[in-house]
Amino acid sequence: MDVGVAIFCTDYAIAPTELAVAVEQRGFESLWLPEHSHIPLSRRSAYPAGGELPKKYYDVMDPFVVLGAVAAVTTRLKVATGICLVPQRDPIQTAKSVATIDHLSQGRFLFGVGAGWNAEEMADHGTDFKRRNDVLRERLEAMRAIWTQTKPEYHGDFVEFGPMMTWPKPVQKPHPPVLVGGGLPYGARRALAFGDGWMPHARRPTYHLLEKLPEFHDLAASAGRTLPITAFGVEHDPARWPAYRDAGIARIVLSLDSAARDLILPQLDHWAGKIADVA
Repeated sequence: MDVGVAIFCTDYAIAPTELAVAVEQRGFESLWLPEHSHIPLSRRSAYPAGGELPKKYYDVMDPFVVLGAVAAVTTRLKVATGICLVPQRDPIQTAKSVATIDHLSQGRFLFGVGAGWNAEEMADHGTDFKRRNDVLRERLEAMRAIWTQTKPEYHGDFVEFGPMMTWPKPVQKPHPPVLVGGGLPYGARRALAFGDGWMPHARRPTYHLLEKLPEFHDLAASAGRTLPITAFGVEHDPARWPAYRDAGIARIVLSLDSAARDLILPQLDHWAGKIADVA
């Protein structure tokens, strides 16, 4: 089982390039960066984890810009979005960003995507919250066409473009893995329908992923396919990690606070000594 870390990169946290080097040196497999373009102050959308929305959501840097810098200072570390809010992004430009990062990293990019939860944020980007999952599916289909075809075109309800030419194409063939976020049952169904992997949160106020895995396996059987699972936001206690490995989870991701280096580096040191126990 692989072990990765995630962080909201902010101007008051450890520098992302320093973090990336430290993560790679300590044997972690991947570094995951989320995104929010902005947070509308109306705050009508409830924070999915419950309680007040943490400050880091307002302050997070653009993941693609940061991942370009991260790719430049690492050689083995997989670099990833966790998650990219595809319904809030132009698919043609995002396809180019993904392919560019895949080239800068020499094929180390993982494309974690999701439908999003903040209706007001999404509305500011012109997407109807109720149709966000349909928009996600179409934009991913369009991006796959761009990545894999010489003269792609796409004609859908939400994405429309005629034959075009655009490079670079991704290093990974046919394209970087698309890991679809979301819980059970809806997120799992989306992942099984059009993802290369499923990336649920390990814990939410109403469930724990390990208790729900039989439900996922039933959905996978009905879909006629299965997917590798990346469990996001796993417990910081290394004693809890073997349960994920034993359940067949492909990767766990540990969420770091948006904190300074003197807090982050000792935490990485503690975890690093436990990675081999679940490999």
